[in-house]
Amino acid sequence: MRIADLARLRVAIWGLGREGHAAHAALRRRLPELPLTVFCSAAEAQTLASNQAQDRHVTEAPTAADLSAFDIVIKSPGISAYREELLEAQRKGTRFTSATALWFAEHAHSRVIAVTGTKGKSTTSALIAHLLRSLGRRTALAGNIGLPVLELLDPPQEPDWWVIELSSFQTREASRLQLAVITNIEEEHLDWHGSRERYVRDKLALAAAAERVLLNATQATLRTHTAGHPQRLFFATAEGWHVDGEFIMRGTQRVLERSRLHLPGSHNALNACAALAALEAVGEDALAAAASLVTFQPLPHRLQTLGVRDGVTWIDDSIATTPQATIEALRSLHGSQVSVIVGGHDRGLDWSVFAEHVRHHPPHAIIANGANGKRIHALLDDAYGGQHDCVANLAEAVALARKQTPIGGTILLSPGAPSFDQFHDYAARGRAFAELAGFDAGLIGQIEGLGIAC
Repeated sequence: MRIADLARLRVAIWGLGREGHAAHAALRRRLPELPLTVFCSAAEAQTLASNQAQDRHVTEAPTAADLSAFDIVIKSPGISAYREELLEAQRKGTRFTSATALWFAEHAHSRVIAVTGTKGKSTTSALIAHLLRSLGRRTALAGNIGLPVLELLDPPQEPDWWVIELSSFQTREASRLQLAVITNIEEEHLDWHGSRERYVRDKLALAAAAERVLLNATQATLRTHTAGHPQRLFFATAEGWHVDGEFIMRGTQRVLERSRLHLPGSHNALNACAALAALEAVGEDALAAAASLVTFQPLPHRLQTLGVRDGVTWIDDSIATTPQATIEALRSLHGSQVSVIVGGHDRGLDWSVFAEHVRHHPPHAIIANGANGKRIHALLDDAYGGQHDCVANLAEAVALARKQTPIGGTILLSPGAPSFDQFHDYAARGRAFAELAGFDAGLIGQIEGLGIAC
C-alpha cells in the first residue's frame, strides 16, 4: 500500500514515537488535507511540530471499537501485533500497516540489504554501510538503528544501496529486497511476540521477502526454518567468510588480523564476516573492502569504552538485553577484573545459562539491579559462590561498583535485560551510566554514518 492509496480512507496513527512522527510528517507532506486521528499520550501529542486542523489527538489508549472506526491504522513498532484490541479490529476489517511498510511500498525498485537478528544487527548494518561507502557506493543507513526509513522517503538522489536494520517488530513489514542478513536467533521480546515460536516465525519472515538470504551457519534454527528458500548463503563456514583464531578468513585466505579491529570480542569479528559476506552476496568486492574494517568505530552502547575515571575503565554495553549478550561481553573482557552490572525490565528470561557461565568464569563482582535484580540475585545465591549484590537501581549499582572495583579494574554495564523499568530505551540507560561515571554523555552517543552518504 502506497501513501497515495490512503487519500480517501479513514486513517489513524497509533503511537507517536519517532516512527509515528515520521509517518505523520510523510502523510502531511504527501496528503496535506487528509484527516488524521493520532492515538498517543498527552505528552507525545505536544511533540508534534504543529496542531493542524486535520489532526485529531486522542490521548486515551484505543479500544477495539476505536480502532475499528478506521480503514487503516499506522502502528508504531513497539505496539504488539498480537494485542487483543488490534486482533479484534482486524477481524472487523481494519488493516494495520507501519512507517516501514509504507517506505517499502514507495521504494519497490530500490536496492535493499535488510539486516535482522537477536544480536549484532546494528553493528552488522553499520559495517555493511561503512564497507560499501569505502568502495565509493552512495549508501543509506537507516531503520531500527536510529533513523526511521520513512524520514528518508524522498532523497534528492537515489542511493546505490539501502542498508536497513529491522527489529523483530518490523521484519513482517519488509518487501522486495535483494538480500536479507540474519545474524542469529536467540530468545527475546517474548512479551511482544507471545512465544518463542512466534518470535522465530516473525523474525524469519524477512527471508520470505528477499531474493537471497545470508545466514549464520552456526545456528541450526536458521538452517531449519529457511530450508525452503531457493537462494541461501552462509557466513561462519570454512568455505566462506569466517573467523579462525586471530584472523578473519575467506576460505583458506587470511584476510585481516582481528587485533587490527576496533571491535572487541569474537562476536564482533563474526559480525565483520557477516558484513563482508553480504557485500559478496550482492556482487560487490568484499576483499577490496575488507581493509576498511580497521577504520570502523564501534557503535555507542555496544561494548563502548567510555574511558578511565578514578583508575577504573568504564564500558557501556547497554544494548545487551539478553543474558547471552552479557556472557559475550564478559568473554570479550576475559582476564580483566570486571565488576558487571546486570538487570532491568523483567521479561521472564532464564538466567541459568548466565549463572553457569560465571560459576566457571567468575568476574570480580556482579551487581544486580532493576525489576529482575532480585530474581537474578536469588539465582546466584543458589548457583554462584562469588561476590554478588543486589540494589534497587542503576545509580546505586554504579555507586557500589565504584566502591568494589580495584584500581586497574573495569566496570561493565551489560544488563542482559531491557531498560523499560527505569529508562525510555537502552540509549537513555547508557547515557545515564556515562553521566554517573563522570563522562559527557552528549559526546559519546552519536552513531556515525546514519543517513545517506558516499
